[in-house]
Amino acid sequence: MEQEIDVQAERDQMYGELDLGSLTIFSGSFINYGYWGDLAADRDITLAERTASQAELYRRTVARLDTPPGVELLELGSGIGVGTALVAREFAAYTAGLDRSKAQLERAAEANAEDLERLSGRLAFHEGSVTAIPFPDGSFDGVYSVEALQHVDDLAAVAREAHRVLRPGGGFAAATFFAPDGAPRDTPLPDLIETVASGVDVVRPVGAFAADLAAAGFTAVEVEPIGPHVWRQFDRWVAQTEFRDSWGRNWLRCYESGWIDYFIVSARR
Repeated sequence: MEQEIDVQAERDQMYGELDLGSLTIFSGSFINYGYWGDLAADRDITLAERTASQAELYRRTVARLDTPPGVELLELGSGIGVGTALVAREFAAYTAGLDRSKAQLERAAEANAEDLERLSGRLAFHEGSVTAIPFPDGSFDGVYSVEALQHVDDLAAVAREAHRVLRPGGGFAAATFFAPDGAPRDTPLPDLIETVASGVDVVRPVGAFAADLAAAGFTAVEVEPIGPHVWRQFDRWVAQTEFRDSWGRNWLRCYESGWIDYFIVSARR
């Protein structure tokens, strides 16, 4: 238990006082690896293209949900909230962001001040845990998460809570990295990826999470690998930053070795 508390304290520090979103591997107040289109290999990636990749990952994830105008959505691990605001704007949704970090929620209020006013109640941020969601049963039409669940130790609890707060027929979608099914149990990931070694990032088999969703009562569970749209361009971007000689360059190596991949996992209640 003490080790788990220490790991969670490290996560809280990363997203709190250390302000992970301020690092140059991210941009536009987003914190994700991005969903990238084709980019010419003979030039540097622009800051605008980096930001666009992160916004696109939100679009690709939420597109797995049914989103008629006025749909009510919940984002798990909303961070600085610019993705939550994007979803509210572009999908004409009522969107609530949930995050455990008070510091991130303060940043979200500042970064999205104009949208909070302009969207007339269609955007809100709340403090709470994704394993004990502070909303009543059947509160939302859709629940989604973008690159946050790798920091959660109990994904079965996430699945149960997401199922509970969804209305019948509602959808769930999450984007993050997992181990591909069939990957070896023992890989050099902890030796190559600092956040895996520390326990800040937990890399589980994607099939285990799909099973958690099914056990929670979800149906139509789908697992879509999107690694070709993530790892190589993200590595190109990291190579342009001050992290060019860091362990951050090992993500691509791990992907190419078959030890990790990026997925969108979706399901229906």
